[in-house]
Amino acid sequence: MRNLHLVFLAMSVLFHACGQEPTSILTSEPEEVLGPIELNSFLSNRSDLSKKVDSVFETLSAESRVAQLIMPAAGRLGHSETRIKYLIDNNYIGGILLLNGTKQQFTNWVVEYNERAKKLGQLPFFYSADAEPSLVNRKIIGSKTVKKANLLVSEDEVTAATKSISDDLNDIGINYNFSPVVDQSKNKTVGYRGFGTNPENIVPFSDAFIQQTQSQNIIATAKHFPGHGLVSGDTHKSLQMIDGELKEVQYYPPLIDKGVLSVMVGHLAVKNNEKYNTFGAPATTSKVILQGLLRDSLGFKGLIITDAMGMGGIVKIPGADVKAIAAGCDIILMPKDAEKAHQAILKEYKSDASFKQGVDDSVKRIIRMKICLGLIE
Repeated sequence: MRNLHLVFLAMSVLFHACGQEPTSILTSEPEEVLGPIELNSFLSNRSDLSKKVDSVFETLSAESRVAQLIMPAAGRLGHSETRIKYLIDNNYIGGILLLNGTKQQFTNWVVEYNERAKKLGQLPFFYSADAEPSLVNRKIIGSKTVKKANLLVSEDEVTAATKSISDDLNDIGINYNFSPVVDQSKNKTVGYRGFGTNPENIVPFSDAFIQQTQSQNIIATAKHFPGHGLVSGDTHKSLQMIDGELKEVQYYPPLIDKGVLSVMVGHLAVKNNEKYNTFGAPATTSKVILQGLLRDSLGFKGLIITDAMGMGGIVKIPGADVKAIAAGCDIILMPKDAEKAHQAILKEYKSDASFKQGVDDSVKRIIRMKICLGLIE
């Protein structure tokens, strides 16, 4: 003990001789300083965000996880208020498309449905709209008038129109916009809805729309992947076929690189394409399109959502909701029957380990997006 005391005494003399106080030999690394989590944090590698996602995910039952994947519509062309309340009360849904109604009506619904979900201990909802420049004034009565997409002639005009649209969406509480249309305008169904009268405008105009939308804390959605502009028919009525090269896919890489957070997949089959043939199935249910092309080749990390599942291009396919999730879609939009869709997906979730892993990955992406929107604290 005496020897140990002498050692400490000697060290003390040495430090004082050097004019220094003894310091700890162990030094810690400075803590990483992270700013607030915002919408553009979604694509970051922030460890605090990933930990928060995992923490929220672990609190969810299997039923609640599957509910996150399902988004029915409310409004004149969607479900009644009574039906939406039933779906909320039974924990069948994770978002709602507000489809054709007034601005005031939608605002009231968002408040009411948020309160209902909160009382039930559910995660906050995505509220979405088809708020394209060419559709918004018809879809949301009382919204500020904007020019149709095909009449916008510059990026500045697109940005101004988008700000006006996004202001209305923020007033309502809509946080997910199914726009812009990234298709050429040759197809009659696309027509005035797209920027594609001059194909050279598609990327810069679409990017202007996306950047302004997301700067206002609303998810933007590039659609209709892998391209609806060069087919002859209408996917609302029947499955459409892309024959050969996927010419419109070229518009997506620059938008993905710039950070678009959502892509909507069209009910479009592909033939005579050695690498991306869907063998008669719509892209919505094709793993080669969603995983092979969109995720792996193009590197898209955001949310993949189906086009409306009641459309003619997919509605007659048995088990389409489960097939779309299995192929890589994160969200099922407007399933024919949201309750049955939930039950079918849940059954597969509980019986197929590979399917379960895909669902869990989708749910974590959805939770991550809801955190980045500020919906989950």
